Order: sequence, then C-alpha cells, then structure tokens
Amino acid sequence: MFTDDESALNDGESLLTKGVIDSVGALEITQFIEETFNIKVKEDEMLPENLDSVDNIVAFVRRTQTALS
Repeated sequence: MFTDDESALNDGESLLTKGVIDSVGALEITQFIEETFNIKVKEDEMLPENLDSVDNIVAFVRRTQTALS
C-alpha cells in the first residue's frame, strides 16, 4: 500500500511485535499460503524467519516454490 503515514507497517516489520497478528493469525497466514500457493507448510517451517513479516512470507513462498520446481 502506498501511503505517507509514517505509522504504517513496513514490509520488513514484525507482524507479531506490531500486534497485527497473534498466534491464531499466524495459523491463518499459514492456511492462506497453503491454499493460495498450493504449498504445504511443515510444522518446523512455522517460524518467525518465515512468517513474521511480509518480506519473510514472500521470501518463504519463493524459496518453497523454487524447491518444488
């Protein structure tokens, strides 16, 4: 989203720390990824490094899609 609002969430910021999602929200993001990108997110992949920011989610999906190709 394009905005001049300095309080807006940046793509690299933690969704959990900023209070955008909680643990249930993380599960919902996982379900969205699985349904939208036809990717099975393994339990050991449910980590902040993969799911805690927009940037992390994009990188995770790209890595996973590349590995499946």
